[in-house]
Amino acid sequence: MKIVPKRPIKYSVVDAFTDRAFKGNPAAVCLLEAEDKRKDDEWLLGVAREFNAPVTCYLTRALRHNDDDCDESEYDKDCNPVFHIRWFTTVAEVDICGHATMAAAQYLFASGLVKSNLIRFIGLSGSLTAKKCLARKSEDTSKILSNGSRCEEDNRCREPDDFFIELDFPTNTLVECDPSEIPSIPQTLNGASIEVSSGQNVIDLKPNFEELKGWKGGRGVVITGKAPHGSGLDFISRLFAPNLGVDEDAVCGSAHCALAPYWSKKLGKFDFLAYMASPRGVLVLHLDKETQRLKIRGKAFIVMEGSLYA
Repeated sequence: MKIVPKRPIKYSVVDAFTDRAFKGNPAAVCLLEAEDKRKDDEWLLGVAREFNAPVTCYLTRALRHNDDDCDESEYDKDCNPVFHIRWFTTVAEVDICGHATMAAAQYLFASGLVKSNLIRFIGLSGSLTAKKCLARKSEDTSKILSNGSRCEEDNRCREPDDFFIELDFPTNTLVECDPSEIPSIPQTLNGASIEVSSGQNVIDLKPNFEELKGWKGGRGVVITGKAPHGSGLDFISRLFAPNLGVDEDAVCGSAHCALAPYWSKKLGKFDFLAYMASPRGVLVLHLDKETQRLKIRGKAFIVMEGSLYA
């Protein structure tokens, strides 16, 4: 009997919020074609477990795609390509993920699958965008990232493959908890509330993940504190989500959709340099006061590419 091989599904593993391998936060990205849409959630979850990355995301073209003609029936109203996106940890689907969206945008931009400088994603949290921003030769990374107006393209820019990605996400609200009301939290987090006295205390925290698994109060537990004076940072945070298969998220973009409004009220500002206290990354944020949308800026690095035959 002749065995017909299955059509391979292209994938990429990308480190987000970094410009080099083995830093930032890794995500697997799978591009599904029309016939792959029949894959059920159990298959999507199985693939995520196989990759064993913090998050695996799946992309499908929202409409028939044709790069030669800009037909509004195939793009959004501004002629930008549109993709459906879903995000899975090793145990569950999540409704939003910043670093995996950045990884997906890096894959699409770097591979040449899209020619536009902006991609629109449609997910469980609504419409999200990723913008490709070339870096100017005369500016260092920190200056480029701290000024949204530099997200542009001109003849002073670096090579086309040297770019930043700017995500546009909706903001969210942190739910502040009293640790004394949750039996497992005081011991796990040494009595800490959502905000501790200093960023160094955030770094020094040693959580008990087994106890945290017993907490059903939300997607995860965020601990944050003001960054030390002179550090160049605004605030420091950590996110624990063992119920979603991620004991500690190395760099979580979506958590900052709640952290940015929280710190905006405390610090009276809208631009932030935020450190997630893992050895893997820093985030640059701009909160739009009027629209309550958050711009999350950073780079991403493709670590590996291949084909999935499952």
